[in-house]
Amino acid sequence: MSAVEQHDQLNEAPFPVTGEAAEWTATVSAEDIPAPAYERAKHALLDVLGCAVAGQKEPLSGILRAELLSGDGPCTVIASGERARLYDAALINGAAAHALDYDDVNRRLHGHPTTCVAPAVLTLGEQLGSSGRDILTSFVVGTEVACALGEMCDEGHYESGFHATGTMGTFGAAAACARLMGLDAATTANALGLAASQASGLKANFGTMTKPVHAGKAAMNGLLAARLAARGFTASDQAIEGAHGFAQAQAPGFQSGPIRARRDAPYAVEEMLYKYHAACFLTHSTLNAIRGLRDEHGIGLDDVDNAVLKFRSTHLSVCCIPDPATGLEIKFSIRHLAAMGLDGADTAALETYSDANANDPRYVEARERMNIDPQADMERTGASVTLNLKDGRTLTGDDDVGIPAADSDDQWRRLSEKFVSLTIPVIGQERTNDAVALIGSFENEPDVSGLMKAIG
Repeated sequence: MSAVEQHDQLNEAPFPVTGEAAEWTATVSAEDIPAPAYERAKHALLDVLGCAVAGQKEPLSGILRAELLSGDGPCTVIASGERARLYDAALINGAAAHALDYDDVNRRLHGHPTTCVAPAVLTLGEQLGSSGRDILTSFVVGTEVACALGEMCDEGHYESGFHATGTMGTFGAAAACARLMGLDAATTANALGLAASQASGLKANFGTMTKPVHAGKAAMNGLLAARLAARGFTASDQAIEGAHGFAQAQAPGFQSGPIRARRDAPYAVEEMLYKYHAACFLTHSTLNAIRGLRDEHGIGLDDVDNAVLKFRSTHLSVCCIPDPATGLEIKFSIRHLAAMGLDGADTAALETYSDANANDPRYVEARERMNIDPQADMERTGASVTLNLKDGRTLTGDDDVGIPAADSDDQWRRLSEKFVSLTIPVIGQERTNDAVALIGSFENEPDVSGLMKAIG
């Protein structure tokens, strides 16, 4: 379709996504949000804050702090003992939360929503003195907007090279902050319009320090959009769906609709997928399948002549760095991860992703025996692994990490264990215990000060 045809099509009174999203954001009642959504929102906060505490020790976070911190400010910079101005704190905390690529994923978004929405709404909530309940409500609302828009974009946006975390996350942060500030629908529409012109992030930067900055910028830009709108800043009320708007420019195949097409559908926060390997989420089914075969058959890397890794062909542009040279690049190298997984490496441990492991001659040789067989029609989150052993046996296993956990209590337990492993080395046992308890009862907290003290 030509640009002229696209323009004509978009001028045929498209569904008013910007206005409808703004109306829903401003008017949905906290009582309309079911208890399971609030419960799962706390799961998301626990996970992302654990990632942020540990991520603050990454070099990229140190660079951001060195550049942006200039003395005292009203907002906590997580796990640093420092404070910052509003926007700087949102940027640093959002980037730190995504620095390890260990934060949650949502299939509707095609990316990581919490790392953008939570830092924005927590930072703003700290400045406003907002209650835990109001912050949770705003987080649920912002996440719903981000994931609904991500679903409207489907895969065309992501496959065009855009990192949906940075783009959809900007809308989510703007909606969450607008909600927390109590903006009306017209003002919220301006915030979303401002967000549309700031939503960015390119997959070309996967495997570098810039990828986490997409999340930090989404948090900062969404917050900025809401704050400017509150002061009377204007933007198009069709900035998402209108001619020359976000959809036309960045999302081929965009299918517009309401934020909540079905009132009885689960909220996006109820469908979060959590990482238990500290690598790109699209590698997790492969790693789980390998672990299952190792455990069932008692085999290791030295027993394998070669392997065939089957997964969705679209992953080739995301997690298939052929020759990783750094620990960060390992996270996006499925062949290298497969070799390490077969060797029994702890892919949940941060120290596994080291430059030494990237250049270990044993893994470098083994990854050449990990053969990729991309499948155009395979489930996006699924994977199949075939191991051809040196003794002549062939073993096959599969997995799909794209199914949300059904057992909420068990998920809280697993996320708590992950949180503890990430935070104790940084903030110690006592503050870690305080943080888990505060997040677990966050809806009862009068403000965010106690939590920020624990993780600050």
